Amino acid sequence: MPMLRIDVVTIFPVFFEEVFDFGIIRRAKLANIVEINIHDLRDFTTDKHRMVDDRPFGGGDGMVLKPEPIFAAMEKLVGTSDREKYPKETRVVLLTPRGKVFRQSIAREFASDAKHIVVICGRYEGVDERVSDALVTDEISIGDYVLSGGEPAAVVIIDAITRLLPEALGSETSAVYDSFTENMLDYPHYTRPAEFRGRRVPETLINGNHAEIEKWRREKALELTKKFREDLLKEKGDE
Repeated sequence: MPMLRIDVVTIFPVFFEEVFDFGIIRRAKLANIVEINIHDLRDFTTDKHRMVDDRPFGGGDGMVLKPEPIFAAMEKLVGTSDREKYPKETRVVLLTPRGKVFRQSIAREFASDAKHIVVICGRYEGVDERVSDALVTDEISIGDYVLSGGEPAAVVIIDAITRLLPEALGSETSAVYDSFTENMLDYPHYTRPAEFRGRRVPETLINGNHAEIEKWRREKALELTKKFREDLLKEKGDE
């Protein structure tokens, strides 16, 4: 059995046809570390037109995703449309602008605690509120801007979660030193040649003293965080 099962519910399944067939996610799938399934919301409709949206009560622009197919999807994928009866370690995520902003800490939480994640891709003016009331465990946004739908956001969170799964990166320490792991950005990286167009790699990284290298990396990570994302240090409690 895969370590983590992810089901994505969308009205545009073609969007995901190849996006998970590259790099770390592809390797994780082949290694049975993660299973990713894409579901067309229209497959859970019962009318001949396969309608998934309708006009909002009270008037207004745009359309709203209907509750019936989403409830049916949960009954198929999770086994119930009652959030209180979800199997342990199941998370149902609605991608919505009002959600909690996705961060590395949330990715770590999902990667360590969840065994089954269902991702609902919002569209149009939004999703019928009864979906949030009865089905959703987590409302997530990837930032304070508007997308046409939740599909790009689904790719972002699935990538971030998958790379944190045990053995997904092929190295136990790779994710430990990622940016945002300790509310700091990553340190600078260099590779060969040691000198390129008059610019040399810092001598500390070449001298082979691992204690000095570690100290240099911590200092540079702090320096870059102060320069580019000082807000992270304030959240951490450092000044």
